[in-house]
Amino acid sequence: MFIVAIGWMYVVLMMSITETTPVAGVMTFILYGLLPVSLLLYISGGRQRKRRRAAEQHERQRQDAAAAASGPAPGAAADEQAATEKPPLP
Repeated sequence: MFIVAIGWMYVVLMMSITETTPVAGVMTFILYGLLPVSLLLYISGGRQRKRRRAAEQHERQRQDAAAAASGPAPGAAADEQAATEKPPLP
């Protein structure tokens, strides 16, 4: 896939060099080269992004399950209760 993008960028570079003005050359390079190639590479990378996102979510769920299975640390319940108790009013 990348070889096609590299080849197309070479063709567009040659096209932009032959333009009559530098502004036309830059616009040709951007409009015929950078935008279409970036769009193509973004669309073709969709499956990989989806797989990476699913793997991250699976890892997060696994970590949450491991944390829930280990339970709170000893004495943590007493600390939580002490933290939630209101001090007596004067």
